[in-house]
Amino acid sequence: MIGQDFIGYAIATEQFAPTECIELARQAENRGFHGFMVGDHFQPWVPGQGQSAHVWSLLGALGSQVKGDLVTGVAAPGYRMHPAVMAQAAATLACLYPGRLSLGLGSGEALNEHVVAPYWPETKERTDRLFEAIELINRLFSISAQGRQCRFEGRFHRMERTRLWSMPAESPPVLVAAGGPINARRAGEHADGLITVAAPPERLCRVLDAFNSAVPEREPQGPHKVLLQVHLSWAPTAQEALRNALREWPTGGMPFPKADIRSPDDFEAMAACVRPEDFEGRMVISEDPDVHRQALQRYLDMGVDKIFVHNVGRNQVEWFDEFGKSVLPKLHR
Repeated sequence: MIGQDFIGYAIATEQFAPTECIELARQAENRGFHGFMVGDHFQPWVPGQGQSAHVWSLLGALGSQVKGDLVTGVAAPGYRMHPAVMAQAAATLACLYPGRLSLGLGSGEALNEHVVAPYWPETKERTDRLFEAIELINRLFSISAQGRQCRFEGRFHRMERTRLWSMPAESPPVLVAAGGPINARRAGEHADGLITVAAPPERLCRVLDAFNSAVPEREPQGPHKVLLQVHLSWAPTAQEALRNALREWPTGGMPFPKADIRSPDDFEAMAACVRPEDFEGRMVISEDPDVHRQALQRYLDMGVDKIFVHNVGRNQVEWFDEFGKSVLPKLHR
C-alpha cells in the first residue's frame, strides 16, 4: 500500500517486546508508514506498559528488516552513555545503513538517566550538558571523517585524544529535541535539525519560529530538518480510544514537566489523577480517522517536514490498516 514519505511510525519500546517492535515496524511499512523513530528509555513510563528495550540494540536489528529511515527519538548523551561512545554507536549504525540514520538527542529525564547518575542536574545545567555533548559529537564526527584524532576538554565532558575508526561516508545528522523556543533557537544554531512534540498550534508555532530564525545559512544534512512526534489514540469506538489513552498513555494527560520524576511507580500514582478532559489540547482521542487526519494535516501545514505517529493503544495492526487506507493517502505537504 502506498503511503507518504513524510509520515513515519514512532515505535513504543515501552509497550512492546523487542521482537514485537520489529514485526510491528515491518507491518507499518507495508501499510504505508515511512521511517521509524525509537526512544531511548531505560524504564517504561508506567509499570503496566511492561517493556523498555535498549535503543541501539533494537536499531541495529531493525535496520536490517525495514527500508525506511531511522531516528533516535531521543537519546541523552552523558549519563548512561558518554557522548563519544554514543557517537561511535551512531557512526556504526550509519555504516550499516548509509544515509538512513538521524541522531536525535535531548537533555534527558530522571526516569531513565538517574539509574546511573547519583546527581540529577537542574534544567539549565542539563541543557548546557546537552549542547556541550553535541559539540563533542560533531567535532568527533568531523575530525574522524578526515582520518585525524582530536581531544575534548569541556565543563562537563572530557575525551582523550582519539578518533572513530569506523566512519560512514557521511556523518549522521544531529537533531535536537526541544519543547520550547529557547532550546529550539539553540538547536537552530548548533544542530542539523529539530525534534519536537505535538502541541497546541500557537505553542508549536513559537517553537518552529525560534528554530527557523536561528538556522544557519548552511542547509542541514538529511532531507528532514523539523521532525514532529505525535501521540494519538484511535480505536473503533470512542470509549475504547479513551480507555486506551487512560490505561496505556496517562502521561499524555499530565500538564506538568516530567523530567524530574524518577520512577514508573511515581508516574502510576499520578496517573490515578488523570481525567479525560486532561488530554484536551495535548492528544487527539477519537474513533473517527478523519479527525486524526485533520490534526496531522494542520501540523504539516505549519511547516513540519516529517511526522512520526504513535497510536497509544495495543491495537497497532488494526490501526495500521485503518490509517493506511483512510488517513495516509489523504495527507499532503
